[in-house]
Amino acid sequence: MQVRSLRRLAGGASQEVWLVGVGNDGDGERDVVLRRDMDGALSTLARTRVEEYALMQAAHEACVPVPRVFYGPLRLEGRNAFFMDYVPGETIGRRLVRDAAYAQARAVLPGQAMRALVDLHAIDPTQFPFLGAPQTALDLVAALERDLDACGEGHPAFELGLRWLRAHAPPLERTALVHGDFRMGNFVVGPEGLRSILDWELAHAGDPDEDLGWFCVRAWRFGSDRLAAGGIVPREQLLELHRVAGGHDVTLERLRYWEIFGNLKWGIVTLSQAGRHLRGDTVSVELAALGRVAAEMEWETLHLLSEAGE
Repeated sequence: MQVRSLRRLAGGASQEVWLVGVGNDGDGERDVVLRRDMDGALSTLARTRVEEYALMQAAHEACVPVPRVFYGPLRLEGRNAFFMDYVPGETIGRRLVRDAAYAQARAVLPGQAMRALVDLHAIDPTQFPFLGAPQTALDLVAALERDLDACGEGHPAFELGLRWLRAHAPPLERTALVHGDFRMGNFVVGPEGLRSILDWELAHAGDPDEDLGWFCVRAWRFGSDRLAAGGIVPREQLLELHRVAGGHDVTLERLRYWEIFGNLKWGIVTLSQAGRHLRGDTVSVELAALGRVAAEMEWETLHLLSEAGE
């Protein structure tokens, strides 16, 4: 197998993503995707490429829409990596939530996403020893506190949010494989709707409701803020679609907790990513630009806390 072409794909603030054209002499070229370590990670809880490979392989076998992984895990130029199928389609969130070309896809995408999420949550996390014990809400809050402390900056809105999360942490009523980054922008979408789910770097064993809250984080609405769930559907409708797809009932109160958690999580991640640029670990305009998003997440955290009566 020969490499015929190589192109760095947009995105991938924590991992490198390359589109690789491969083929043998006399054969047509085939596109595959290379996912490889870059310096740093989204979070102290981030999965390795070896672990991500195993999770995606299991999800594919469970018929969750995810690229097939192969040729890995392996090391390329000293960094862990793996290959996966290239799934054509749109991933840019602002196009998916705004453009007329995806109006039909938007009509079916929420239901498709919830069916995929229910199937994903049905995967037994105990088959992955590296996941360890299920992470409770308090475990995850503690990890956010560590990541915020590592930034070495004062962010009172995040501190207030973390205190609220500790005080209102829900019990772990059920355990599932949690994707951890299930959102608009990590879906490959065609005119018919959902084709694939990407970026399993933050997967862990824990509360499946976390994925629902993350779907509602303000940043993943891409400006379509009147539809709180991914910029494509109201919260109430998302929960109903989740139930219809075979998922358990989730209250708006419980969703609100995980939505506040998600906004805090993303805000702290943006600080950590910007810090990589500012320290010179990975010089990147993209990482530097992420730092400004922290202020938006601080505002949204305060807004949601106000709605919660705080």
